[in-house]
Amino acid sequence: MPVSSTTLANHLLQQQTLHRGLTHELSQIIGHIALTGKVIGRELTEAALHGALGLTGETNVQGEAVQKLDERANELFVQTFEGQGGVVRAIVSEEMDKPCEVGGHAGARPGEHALFLDPLDGSSNLDANMTVGSIFSIHRVQGHVQPDVETELLKRGRDQVAAGYVLYGPATVLVYTCGAGVYQFTLDRGIGEFVLSGSRLKMPARGKVYSANESNYAKWPRGVQRFVDYLRDKDAATGRPYASRYSGCLVADVHRFLTGGGVYLYPGEISKPEGKLRLMYEAAPLGFIIEQAGGLASTGTERIGDILPTAVHQRIPLIIGSHEDVGKAEEFIQDRQ
Repeated sequence: MPVSSTTLANHLLQQQTLHRGLTHELSQIIGHIALTGKVIGRELTEAALHGALGLTGETNVQGEAVQKLDERANELFVQTFEGQGGVVRAIVSEEMDKPCEVGGHAGARPGEHALFLDPLDGSSNLDANMTVGSIFSIHRVQGHVQPDVETELLKRGRDQVAAGYVLYGPATVLVYTCGAGVYQFTLDRGIGEFVLSGSRLKMPARGKVYSANESNYAKWPRGVQRFVDYLRDKDAATGRPYASRYSGCLVADVHRFLTGGGVYLYPGEISKPEGKLRLMYEAAPLGFIIEQAGGLASTGTERIGDILPTAVHQRIPLIIGSHEDVGKAEEFIQDRQ
């Protein structure tokens, strides 16, 4: 039995009376994301049976090889919101070069929000039947959104009205925040609904685990190397060494730290200081969630939520997790030794 009988739909209705920022329209958007997450989760379980695994042979705007299910997940999100025309004005996705303007029904009031998506994070894990996820960020926008003009979509992370992710693992889990705490829902397949499984989540100030792609160690700036060396050192007073856990899925690793504490690093490299992860639909939404749970999200020198993007697909270094662990990383990175 679930710890709660509260479904996501009922929870959102309740929260609308308690949290003024959670409008009816915003609740609709989260509900449509949850619906799409259910469909993606179902298709993932059967992908190998229908020849849906593997690469399409194309590359996306990021220059990355596109998995068939990357394309399919993006298609499902766009179809859902086009079918609910007017709920959002525009969709920005990792899998689309330009923002997609979503038309409303004739005579309908246009939506007041833009949706930013990583439709299927960690898709390189798919062939090995490992965990993947979807990340979303929602911003309020005004006026007409032109696909060729990104300016009105460039918002700081601190201005998000909602953010969250769907994690497809042993259970399908949806986590979201609207700036009034972090809530977790688990898909009850018996009733086909997301059911509340965690309220106002808080993470430990310090963890015992770190996550980083250590094959890039030689490419990192010295401050990052020194921080990872520090985590590996033995020191009982500070609970070191930390255990190393890296899944190749950003959502999965951040979810581990949301529930148990620790620190995730995807720093810039000496030759690529801009980093790899995307600000608006990876770093910023996950940073919003983690900070609502008491953690921190940083580039090592600047808080993620304070950065004004210059492009919707802008890349950024990311250090995210428990407050003390991220703070310690910043100390090493900002020390010019």
